[in-house]
Amino acid sequence: MTNDSYFMKEALKEAKKSLTEGGLPIGAVLVKDDEIISRGRNRLIQNGSAVLHAEMDAIENAGRLNYEDYIKCTLYTTLSPCPMCSGAVILYNIPRVVIGENTTLMGAEGLLKCNGVEVVVLNDLECRDLFLKFVCNNSEIWDSELEKVGNTTEVK
Repeated sequence: MTNDSYFMKEALKEAKKSLTEGGLPIGAVLVKDDEIISRGRNRLIQNGSAVLHAEMDAIENAGRLNYEDYIKCTLYTTLSPCPMCSGAVILYNIPRVVIGENTTLMGAEGLLKCNGVEVVVLNDLECRDLFLKFVCNNSEIWDSELEKVGNTTEVK
């Protein structure tokens, strides 16, 4: 799709908003028929939430859509989605996920693909650099978030 870069820039805007709020710089937008229908950003820290990843926030902010709407959507996310977020994509039959980058942290892309979801990775350097800079400057915060989910994966 020719608009992938445009919509990823919009997801990046959400990641930057999260960062200015003191949160993890991960953003997402949900797009239907080439129009953004919702935006989301990681709000774990800001809201003291256990589940408000950017993808979950975008899906929640879209409201309760019907099946016909979800199957026309693409979810754009700056970072490879975790198993929880991938599960929500599968549950709501979102057929396409566009990922800004997956070199710093690989999510559950295999789960998405095994369930028929088209996965596109843009290898966007701005997504990568924003996340790496945050991890380098806030290693205690990032390590704390990983410990909460029992993940000891290091960022590459």
